[in-house]
Amino acid sequence: MLSSDNHKNAAPLDPSDLTIGDLLVALADHKDRPLVFRYDGQPVKPGYHVTEVKAGQFSALDCEANPESWSEIFVQLWDVDEGGPVHMPAGRFSAIIRKVSDHVALDQAAKLTFEVSDGVRPMELHRAAQPSLVGDVVEVELSPRPASCKPRDRWLKEQAAASQPCCGSSRCC
Repeated sequence: MLSSDNHKNAAPLDPSDLTIGDLLVALADHKDRPLVFRYDGQPVKPGYHVTEVKAGQFSALDCEANPESWSEIFVQLWDVDEGGPVHMPAGRFSAIIRKVSDHVALDQAAKLTFEVSDGVRPMELHRAAQPSLVGDVVEVELSPRPASCKPRDRWLKEQAAASQPCCGSSRCC
Protein backbone atom coordinates (compact mmCIF):
# COMPACT_ATOMS: atom_id res chain seq x y z
CA MET A 1 0.00 0.00 0.00
CA LEU A 2 1.35 3.40 -0.96
CA SER A 3 1.10 6.43 1.26
CA SER A 4 -0.47 9.64 -0.02
CA ASP A 5 0.99 12.76 -1.68
CA ASN A 6 1.60 14.49 1.65
CA HIS A 7 4.29 11.96 2.60
CA LYS A 8 6.89 14.67 3.15
CA ASN A 9 5.17 15.73 6.40
CA ALA A 10 4.18 12.27 7.57
CA ALA A 11 6.51 9.99 9.48
CA PRO A 12 7.38 7.00 7.29
CA LEU A 13 7.02 3.46 8.50
CA ASP A 14 10.18 2.07 10.07
CA PRO A 15 12.33 1.82 6.94
CA SER A 16 14.52 -0.93 8.38
CA ASP A 17 11.51 -3.27 8.23
CA LEU A 18 10.69 -2.87 4.52
CA THR A 19 11.15 -6.17 2.69
CA ILE A 20 11.27 -6.99 -1.01
CA GLY A 21 7.82 -8.54 -0.55
CA ASP A 22 6.49 -5.29 0.97
CA LEU A 23 7.93 -3.31 -1.92
CA LEU A 24 6.50 -5.59 -4.62
CA VAL A 25 3.05 -5.54 -3.01
CA ALA A 26 3.13 -1.73 -2.84
CA LEU A 27 4.11 -1.50 -6.52
CA ALA A 28 1.59 -4.07 -7.81
CA ASP A 29 -1.23 -1.60 -8.53
CA HIS A 30 1.08 1.01 -10.08
CA LYS A 31 2.85 -0.92 -12.85
CA ASP A 32 2.73 1.89 -15.43
CA ARG A 33 3.80 4.69 -13.09
CA PRO A 34 7.42 5.84 -13.05
CA LEU A 35 9.41 4.43 -10.11
CA VAL A 36 11.78 7.01 -8.67
CA PHE A 37 14.22 6.19 -5.91
CA ARG A 38 15.46 9.21 -3.94
CA TYR A 39 18.66 9.44 -1.91
CA ASP A 40 20.78 12.32 -0.65
CA GLY A 41 17.74 14.55 -1.23
CA GLN A 42 17.73 13.92 -4.99
CA PRO A 43 15.92 11.53 -7.34
CA VAL A 44 17.89 8.91 -9.25
CA LYS A 45 18.48 9.84 -12.86
CA PRO A 46 15.87 8.69 -15.41
CA GLY A 47 18.30 6.14 -16.93
CA TYR A 48 19.09 4.31 -13.68
CA HIS A 49 19.66 0.56 -13.93
CA VAL A 50 19.06 -2.31 -11.56
CA THR A 51 22.48 -3.86 -12.13
CA GLU A 52 22.35 -6.71 -9.63
CA VAL A 53 20.05 -8.42 -7.15
CA LYS A 54 21.70 -10.58 -4.53
CA ALA A 55 20.21 -12.79 -1.84
CA GLY A 56 22.24 -13.80 1.18
CA GLN A 57 21.91 -15.83 4.33
CA PHE A 58 24.12 -14.43 7.06
CA SER A 59 25.38 -15.92 10.32
CA ALA A 60 27.44 -13.81 12.67
CA LEU A 61 28.41 -13.10 16.26
CA ASP A 62 27.64 -9.67 17.67
CA CYS A 63 30.04 -7.75 19.92
CA GLU A 64 28.91 -9.73 22.99
CA ALA A 65 29.37 -13.07 21.18
CA ASN A 66 25.62 -13.57 20.69
CA PRO A 67 24.84 -15.57 17.55
CA GLU A 68 22.86 -13.69 14.92
CA SER A 69 21.39 -14.87 11.63
CA TRP A 70 19.26 -13.22 8.97
CA SER A 71 18.36 -13.16 5.30
CA GLU A 72 19.05 -10.06 3.27
CA ILE A 73 18.39 -9.00 -0.31
CA PHE A 74 20.59 -6.40 -1.96
CA VAL A 75 19.33 -4.44 -4.95
CA GLN A 76 22.10 -2.54 -6.71
CA LEU A 77 21.08 0.71 -8.42
CA TRP A 78 23.41 2.35 -10.91
CA ASP A 79 22.41 6.03 -10.89
CA VAL A 80 23.23 7.01 -14.46
CA ASP A 81 21.40 8.89 -17.17
CA GLU A 82 21.26 6.19 -19.86
CA GLY A 83 17.86 5.09 -20.94
CA GLY A 84 15.65 7.91 -21.93
CA PRO A 85 13.85 10.88 -20.50
CA VAL A 86 11.59 8.95 -18.10
CA HIS A 87 12.17 6.76 -15.07
CA MET A 88 11.65 3.01 -15.18
CA PRO A 89 8.01 1.99 -14.68
CA ALA A 90 7.25 0.20 -11.40
CA GLY A 91 6.12 -2.85 -13.40
CA ARG A 92 9.51 -3.14 -15.07
CA PHE A 93 11.28 -3.04 -11.70
CA SER A 94 8.91 -5.75 -10.42
CA ALA A 95 9.56 -7.83 -13.56
CA ILE A 96 13.32 -7.62 -12.94
CA ILE A 97 12.84 -8.88 -9.39
CA ARG A 98 10.54 -11.69 -10.62
CA LYS A 99 13.13 -12.72 -13.23
CA VAL A 100 15.80 -12.85 -10.53
CA SER A 101 13.50 -14.96 -8.36
CA ASP A 102 13.28 -17.49 -11.21
CA HIS A 103 17.01 -18.16 -10.72
CA VAL A 104 17.80 -17.10 -7.16
CA ALA A 105 15.73 -17.94 -4.08
CA LEU A 106 14.42 -14.60 -2.78
CA ASP A 107 13.01 -14.67 0.73
CA GLN A 108 10.09 -12.23 0.45
CA ALA A 109 10.48 -11.41 4.17
CA ALA A 110 14.24 -10.76 4.00
CA LYS A 111 15.79 -7.47 5.06
CA LEU A 112 16.08 -5.21 1.99
CA THR A 113 19.19 -3.13 1.30
CA PHE A 114 19.86 -0.92 -1.70
CA GLU A 115 23.42 -0.44 -2.95
CA VAL A 116 23.59 2.85 -4.85
CA SER A 117 26.38 4.41 -6.90
CA ASP A 118 26.66 6.78 -9.82
CA GLY A 119 29.63 4.81 -11.11
CA VAL A 120 32.06 7.40 -9.75
CA ARG A 121 31.32 7.68 -6.03
CA PRO A 122 31.73 4.57 -3.87
CA MET A 123 28.69 2.38 -3.45
CA GLU A 124 26.53 3.35 -0.46
CA LEU A 125 24.17 1.11 1.52
CA HIS A 126 20.61 2.35 1.99
CA ARG A 127 17.35 1.17 3.48
CA ALA A 128 14.02 1.98 1.87
CA ALA A 129 10.96 3.69 3.28
CA GLN A 130 7.46 2.65 2.28
CA PRO A 131 6.74 3.84 -1.29
CA SER A 132 4.66 7.00 -1.71
CA LEU A 133 2.50 8.15 -4.57
CA VAL A 134 3.53 11.72 -5.46
CA GLY A 135 1.42 12.95 -8.34
CA ASP A 136 1.75 10.26 -11.00
CA VAL A 137 5.09 8.96 -9.69
CA VAL A 138 5.89 6.22 -7.19
CA GLU A 139 8.72 7.44 -4.96
CA VAL A 140 10.86 5.36 -2.64
CA GLU A 141 12.99 7.34 -0.23
CA LEU A 142 16.34 5.70 0.50
CA SER A 143 18.28 6.61 3.62
CA PRO A 144 21.78 5.55 4.64
CA ARG A 145 21.86 2.26 6.53
CA PRO A 146 23.54 3.08 9.85
CA ALA A 147 25.73 0.73 11.83
CA SER A 148 24.36 -0.40 15.18
CA CYS A 149 25.30 -2.40 18.23
CA LYS A 150 22.71 -5.17 18.58
CA PRO A 151 23.27 -5.80 22.33
CA ARG A 152 22.86 -2.05 22.98
CA ASP A 153 19.74 -1.95 20.77
CA ARG A 154 18.23 -4.86 22.71
CA TRP A 155 19.10 -3.19 26.04
CA LEU A 156 17.49 0.10 24.95
CA LYS A 157 14.35 -1.76 23.88
CA GLU A 158 14.21 -3.53 27.26
CA GLN A 159 14.66 -0.19 29.08
CA ALA A 160 11.84 1.38 27.09
CA ALA A 161 9.56 -1.57 27.86
CA ALA A 162 10.48 -1.44 31.55
CA SER A 163 9.63 2.25 31.77
CA GLN A 164 6.06 1.65 30.58
CA PRO A 165 3.42 1.46 33.35
CA CYS A 166 2.54 -2.13 34.18
CA CYS A 167 -1.07 -1.67 33.18
CA GLY A 168 -0.61 0.39 30.04
CA SER A 169 -4.01 1.67 28.94
CA SER A 170 -5.96 -1.24 30.43
CA ARG A 171 -7.51 -1.11 33.87
CA CYS A 172 -6.48 -4.65 34.86
CA CYS A 173 -4.31 -3.66 37.85
